[in-house]
Amino acid sequence: MGFDPRRMLKFHNAWSQFTKNHPKLPKFIKAVSKDAVRPGTVIEVSVTTEEGRNYTANIKLTEKDMELFRKYQEKA
Repeated sequence: MGFDPRRMLKFHNAWSQFTKNHPKLPKFIKAVSKDAVRPGTVIEVSVTTEEGRNYTANIKLTEKDMELFRKYQEKA
């Protein structure tokens, strides 16, 4: 799959609308990435459906995970 500028533009527009609808999320991600993303940090995601079902998962960051984050930041 090659680079498709139209697809990237659609994603950018959708992300812009999403962050406009949910302004706390980007602020939260920015704050967490500055202070809490390091080996040993546990990231937990919880989703509750409209019917009340709950799904939760978590990961504990390793030094190998940090390498991935550093590579991503280099390309950004």
